[in-house]
Amino acid sequence: MSKLAAQDKFLDLSDYGRPFGKFFANKLKNTRFTPIHVTFLFGVSGLIAIYCILQGHYFFAGFFIVLKSAIDAADGELARLKNTPSYVGRYLDSVFDIVLNFLFFMTICYVSKTTFGFTILAFIGIQLQGTLYNYYYVILRNKSVGGDTTSKIFEYKSPRALPGESQKWVDILFRIYSIVYGTFDKIIHALDPEAYKVKTFPNWFMTLLSVYGLGFQLLIIAVMLPLHLIEYIVPFFIVYTLFIFVLIGIRKIILPA
Repeated sequence: MSKLAAQDKFLDLSDYGRPFGKFFANKLKNTRFTPIHVTFLFGVSGLIAIYCILQGHYFFAGFFIVLKSAIDAADGELARLKNTPSYVGRYLDSVFDIVLNFLFFMTICYVSKTTFGFTILAFIGIQLQGTLYNYYYVILRNKSVGGDTTSKIFEYKSPRALPGESQKWVDILFRIYSIVYGTFDKIIHALDPEAYKVKTFPNWFMTLLSVYGLGFQLLIIAVMLPLHLIEYIVPFFIVYTLFIFVLIGIRKIILPA
C-alpha cells in the first residue's frame, strides 16, 4: 500500500533515502527482520553519527546521518511489503526521531561555541518545522484515495491495536508520543486550524513544504558538518524556522479552506 494515490504523489525533497529504503526492505522481506528491528537500526546509525561528531569526524558523522535517513525509509517500506501496518512502529519511529534530533543538537552545542539557550531554540524550531510538514502531509494522506491512514490528522486518544501488536505497547508509546509532540502539534494547529478543510494540496506546494521534512533537515546538517560550518548550524535553523510563516501564508492565500 502506497502512502498516497498516484495523482497526489509529489517530489519529496526530504525522501531521498526512499530508493535505498525500498532496496533494503526488499532484501529483508523474506527474513525474520521486522520493521521494528529496522527502526532500532536507524537509531544505532544516529548514535554512531553522534559519536563521530564528538570525535570531530564530521565527514563520517554526515555519512551516518544520511544513512540514518535512508534506513528510516526502510521500516515503513518493510511494513507495507509484509502487510503489517503498526501503530507501535509508527510511534516508536517518531519517538526515536525526536530523541535523536535532541541529541544531535545537544552534541553540536557541546563541541561548538553555541550557547545552550540558542540550541534549545533551534531544537524547538526544527520540531515545529517538521510538525508543519507532517501536519499538511497527513492531511493529504488522509484525503488521498487509497492512501495510508495509519497517521491521523488529530490524535486525541490511543488507537486500537492492529493485528499482531500489543494494545499495551500501543497505549504506552501513544502516551510518550503525545508528551513529546503534543505541544508542537498544538502550536502548528493554532497557526493554521483550517488546513484540514482544504480539498487537497497541489504537488508544487508539497514539494516546497518538503524542505521542512526530517530527511532534508538532516541532509542540511550532514552537509554543513564536513564543510566545518558546525558553528552556523544552530543559527541557521533558528532563522530557517521563520519560513513557517511564509508557508502558512501561501496556504491561506493560494489554497484557502
